[in-house]
Amino acid sequence: MSIFAKKDELDQLAGKSDIEAISSLIDKSMSITGTITFKGKARIDGHIDGNIDGEHLILSETGRVNGNIRTNTFNCFGTIEGDIQASNVIARKSCSIHGRIEAASLTVEPGAAIDGEIKSATKDLRQIEDKANPVPATAAKTPILHKANV
Repeated sequence: MSIFAKKDELDQLAGKSDIEAISSLIDKSMSITGTITFKGKARIDGHIDGNIDGEHLILSETGRVNGNIRTNTFNCFGTIEGDIQASNVIARKSCSIHGRIEAASLTVEPGAAIDGEIKSATKDLRQIEDKANPVPATAAKTPILHKANV
């Protein structure tokens, strides 16, 4: 079921028509603690305890993340305990998300488990920060995001 995206856009976001190869892989036997930053496509089959910031992330059925994810596209088959901030989120039937989702496009397949808050946002979500009204560092927890007219 597509909440904010069309079916053909979903296929393109999922990589079905994209020939770009996965540039980074975290195997199911791997466990990483710390922040991960990447460019291109990355696939996580293992366990991450930390935040992830990148372009296109695939969390496989064996993948687990305890931390926040910030990407352009997030294709989730696995389990995440944390917040997601992405332009496009695809929650597959095997995925389990416990946390806040903030996305311009959200697709949820039947069987996907989502426990948390969902917020629609603009397509340029990752680049938007309120620079006109800066907040002191002690008061700022997350960037101020602008709502899309839905």
